[in-house]
Amino acid sequence: MELLFIGIDPETGQNGSPTAWVDKETRDIVLQSYTADEATRQQAIENTAPGHAKGIPAHETVIRFPAHLIPLLREACDAADRL
Repeated sequence: MELLFIGIDPETGQNGSPTAWVDKETRDIVLQSYTADEATRQQAIENTAPGHAKGIPAHETVIRFPAHLIPLLREACDAADRL
């Protein structure tokens, strides 16, 4: 697996930052961001698609990616399409 670095949040300094990469083989988008707080996690559980099992499996999590980084996500999607 080789990750293509897309970008990092310039507003967070040197102490860990929301970051986006694209897996060059699978074209998956890989994100590092803030762990969602319990209220956000609960809302995600409550607003699950109809007919879908509720809950967050142990091997998954909910993250919060800042809205001002939506352009970074778009860039990651575009990069995945180009691979």
